[in-house]
Amino acid sequence: MNYFKSKPLIWLLSLCFFVGTTNLQAQEEEEDLLSLLDEEETTEYASASFKTNRIINLHSLESTAAGVLDIKISHRFGFLNGGFYELFGLDQASIRIGGDYGITDQITIGVGRSSFEKTYDGFVKYKFLRQSSGVKNMPITAALLATTAIRGLRFQDPDRENFFRHRMFYTFQAIVGRKFSDRLSLQIAPTLVHRNLTKLKTEAHDVISVSAGTRIKLSKRVAINGEYIYLLPDQLLPGFRNSFSIGFDIETGGHVFQLHFTNSTSMIEKGFITETVGNWADGGVHFGFNVSRVFTVHKPKKKANI
Repeated sequence: MNYFKSKPLIWLLSLCFFVGTTNLQAQEEEEDLLSLLDEEETTEYASASFKTNRIINLHSLESTAAGVLDIKISHRFGFLNGGFYELFGLDQASIRIGGDYGITDQITIGVGRSSFEKTYDGFVKYKFLRQSSGVKNMPITAALLATTAIRGLRFQDPDRENFFRHRMFYTFQAIVGRKFSDRLSLQIAPTLVHRNLTKLKTEAHDVISVSAGTRIKLSKRVAINGEYIYLLPDQLLPGFRNSFSIGFDIETGGHVFQLHFTNSTSMIEKGFITETVGNWADGGVHFGFNVSRVFTVHKPKKKANI
């Protein structure tokens, strides 16, 4: 008799347990489904392909973040083959001081002044593709670079009719590359340098080259960088060479030190692409360094989630 009285209670408890278990299972399945959807709707962008927006001489794939000012000091000593008399180049030096600013995460502008040929330069770089995976799957990063340089040296022949436009040089470059892993990044950059004035009429005003750059990460704060610039033949006078540079990036918090060896004296495009004379084979190599220090000028406003 007690069994029949308690049976409805057992049924009720069993029903509650069944409903609760079913509801819990449904919630777990819903959470798994949402988690799966979140994974599918996430876009992961590649970052730190190169540690700064320069490899050594060349611009890298990277841009300066929006609202950030990057102060750069670049230094080149003389050629190593100057020997002990020149203290292997340490008695001579050229310097460039410049600043790069991120208008947006995709657009960077910059200006600088070099002691070599007393040159002023400016540039704008626009990153129009960014390597990513997930919802937006893009295998490469790509950017366009345009630079202008004004040579400040006095004209060699002041009696000749000289024009300001004769001081002007322009560079146009497309940068395409990929971060293959946490340790390896590669890029190539077809380039056109236009020179308004050349030494001889037989020289080309438009010089075409193809550049390649790489970064190999050695540790959390140290990487090795290399770059090579190939000039298409029969564009320059004899004696000018392809630029080759190799060096190390050392990150120390807010600074990045780049120690390097290069056969290029100039630190801007019109110089290291069209005016390189150093020969690695006979010690025509400069030791130099770049120092990069970033400052946050303003923080962009975050967009509200809708």
